[in-house]
Amino acid sequence: MTKTNTKPEKQNFNTDVSRLLDIVANALYTNHDVFLRELISNAADACDRLRYDAIQKLELSEDNPNFRIHIYKNSDARTLTITDNGVGMSKTELADQLGTIAKSGTAKLMEKMKAKGGEGDDPLKLIGQFGVGFYASYMVAGDVTVISRKAGSKSVWAWESDGRTGFTVRKPTNDEESALDGDRGTAIILNIKDEGAEFLLDEKIKQTVQQYSDHVDVKIFLNKPEETDSGEGAPINDASAIWARSKNEITKDEYTAFYKHITHGFDEPILTSHWRAEGKFEYNALLFIPTMRPWDLYDPSRKSAVRLYVRRVFISDSLDGLMYPWLRFVRGVIDSQDLPLNISRESLQYNPLIAKSVRA
Repeated sequence: MTKTNTKPEKQNFNTDVSRLLDIVANALYTNHDVFLRELISNAADACDRLRYDAIQKLELSEDNPNFRIHIYKNSDARTLTITDNGVGMSKTELADQLGTIAKSGTAKLMEKMKAKGGEGDDPLKLIGQFGVGFYASYMVAGDVTVISRKAGSKSVWAWESDGRTGFTVRKPTNDEESALDGDRGTAIILNIKDEGAEFLLDEKIKQTVQQYSDHVDVKIFLNKPEETDSGEGAPINDASAIWARSKNEITKDEYTAFYKHITHGFDEPILTSHWRAEGKFEYNALLFIPTMRPWDLYDPSRKSAVRLYVRRVFISDSLDGLMYPWLRFVRGVIDSQDLPLNISRESLQYNPLIAKSVRA
């Protein structure tokens, strides 16, 4: 009698990469405006990573210690460019990090740091850990070109892809290389599709930056790097967060000005509460009770208007579970370092500790 081999055979998953990328780019996010939030978050992470690397190698940033992000359009060529002077990427890193979906250089760095010093000693609070935010570019772009020069290197490389048929890594043209203005860092050049034509308007860019990235701790400019005076000028974001400061340093007028900024109202808060919580979840909270009663205060469908930020990046102002329903008249900000979000960073993952920590 012949014995049949019944031992189960383990097999690897097959992947249709072009289909997977299409899902990431077009089905993961509910609002195509967030592509700019994701690219700015990645640029801010690149600047923070260079700050960390420069602690041991000062020469990496001493040629230009003023970290910044520039966003500018070319209406004739229908391109939108986002550039930073952060850590940059080598040829290998471009292929490895941008050519592998869900592979995050940020997550890799944080794992390395935790292995060295433990989770509690992490000096960096970086944003992009899922490794998919970059591909949100394809919601508004048909082709994406990334020009990068790693800090400490003289070599400049270009990564290019249409998001469907693979990618190429090559030497950039002179025009492409000029996007870096001779500096280190990364420039992302988006060839805008008809669906994203509104992002060829300065006002739309400014509005989106101020909605999602106003408090990112890097100055953002609405022009080319060479059009600023040594990287300075008039940034379009606030580049600071009042809630992250000590309340002993903040005046009543500053609290009132911020309250009016987020409510777009004319009244003053009758009560201001500002604190920092530490524990399973660490977060800063700055909450206000308005003087004027909302017209729909007793409407059961009224949503909470408290804004949730994660590491100073705006996530949502209408999240269920962030505040008790009977506190839906409260306005303000909660900024967490580590609240669990879904992969699109548009809603909270279920976690029973949220109710005990944030809503306590």
